[in-house]
Amino acid sequence: MKKDMKTINRIFSIVLCTVFLAGMFSCEDFLEEDPKGRLATQAFFSDQGDVDLALTALYKAVAESGFGNNAIGTNFLGGDDLSTHPAANKQSLREHDQYNVSDNNAWLPTLWQHRWSVVKAANFVINNAGKAPAPEAEIRSAIAQAHYWRAFSYFYLVQTWGKVPVMLEEEIDYNAPLVPIEDIYNLVVEDLKIAEQGVPVNYTAEPYARNGINIAVSQGAVKATMAYVYLSMAGWPLNKGAEYYQLAAGKAKEVIDGAESGTYYYSLLDEYRKVYSWEYNDKNPEVILGVYYNLNNTPNASPVADYLGDMAQGGWSDTDGEIKFWVNFPDGPRKEATYFPQIMLFDGVLHDWWYDTPSEPRVIVAPVFIKSAEGADRGTEFDYTDPRGREWVGEKQRQTIRLSQVYCWYAEAIGRSGQTNAQAIEALNKVRNRADGRASNIYTSGMTAEQLAEAAYNEHGWEIAGYYWAGFATRYQDMFRMYRLKDHFEFRKINPEIEVAPGVFRKEGVPVSGDWNDGRMYSPYPYGDKVLNPNLN
Repeated sequence: MKKDMKTINRIFSIVLCTVFLAGMFSCEDFLEEDPKGRLATQAFFSDQGDVDLALTALYKAVAESGFGNNAIGTNFLGGDDLSTHPAANKQSLREHDQYNVSDNNAWLPTLWQHRWSVVKAANFVINNAGKAPAPEAEIRSAIAQAHYWRAFSYFYLVQTWGKVPVMLEEEIDYNAPLVPIEDIYNLVVEDLKIAEQGVPVNYTAEPYARNGINIAVSQGAVKATMAYVYLSMAGWPLNKGAEYYQLAAGKAKEVIDGAESGTYYYSLLDEYRKVYSWEYNDKNPEVILGVYYNLNNTPNASPVADYLGDMAQGGWSDTDGEIKFWVNFPDGPRKEATYFPQIMLFDGVLHDWWYDTPSEPRVIVAPVFIKSAEGADRGTEFDYTDPRGREWVGEKQRQTIRLSQVYCWYAEAIGRSGQTNAQAIEALNKVRNRADGRASNIYTSGMTAEQLAEAAYNEHGWEIAGYYWAGFATRYQDMFRMYRLKDHFEFRKINPEIEVAPGVFRKEGVPVSGDWNDGRMYSPYPYGDKVLNPNLN
């Protein structure tokens, strides 16, 4: 009877946690006070199992916040690596690509709401997990993980919208004021410092570890995140400069030194094609933080069909590659594993991406990213020569932070702080040598600090090009912190034809117009949420 009662209590806890999670999908829900919910919260944390359930709810919110283009990534189209369809039902995407987003943008509320879903789930753990009669170390780790994901979401919020309300409690203020940008960055740093002290160096058992890989947030992931946050604070709009570049370099170096000493297991895979391969989907030692998906759980399946609709495999046509970025991308194994080497159209023939015919012109003529694709058969590698249609969802891991990125951040931070050193140059060569498939060692001690910084900035862009589901540091965010979106805006207005092969010229299909102002750096607050909170107007 005791066992049966325990089972009943566990089922009740799962139902309660699921009900809590279901209330996280609307910002209106987030801004709606519910006394009954507070009573449920007070009764929820009865043992360690309830803490685990609350963390599961948090990670579910994280996974769903990166499920598809309507949940994350549309603002990343402002980067110079990504573009979208010039027609069809892609207006919500085009507005971001054109730096001209309306507060009635159909997908904007989803972007906003999912960030708050994660904040709400994190606050639930932070404010209540300590009530459970569970081991102190377990409670501390759970709360630290929640601080991390709250920081993660506020970093997204401040970089996408600028000033936003700050919600740290479960009680909701309909008139919550907008908080200054610097204060939000400071909150992100404070949360990350708490996370850094509370999460373990490595996890040893499921569900937080698998195949020797950390599934949950670990110490190295927090340090890496802090490195990029400091890098961002050094740039636009805070422009804190050298001091914060040095802070960024320090945190990145802690990760690199930890990997080299064996404190962390992280290491670069020897071939770039393996980074996004199915072979290493659940055992990639390069991934410092990933988000994992399961096709059997449809809301938590992974989007895998973001390629062109006129291709034989039948994609969404949501995003494609920008032409200038593709032209500037160095040839080699990294480029071959980043883009479709060739595309197969409905004619069943492989073509170069720039293929077009005057009699039946293609709507989109652009390079196509291949990183997120999965095989036609479950659990297999993607084969771009296989014309079979694909599932639109799958189990591909979303790589939030990789070791190669930390190498680039370290080298850039060193350079932008006005220095060079052998470790930064070595780190950058590790990234480029793997990209070239040989020991090219193109970066040398003769580089100036500025040359080192720019080389690292470019290498990072090529490492993560076009990959943004659950991504923490995208090309768009690099351009944002370096205040380079304006330059790209002006280039896109001109939209020159670019030679992509001898005698073959192509240009972007999405027009950009108007005059630049810094308001284009941010998305507007969704109209419906401005009605709920007048401070958003």
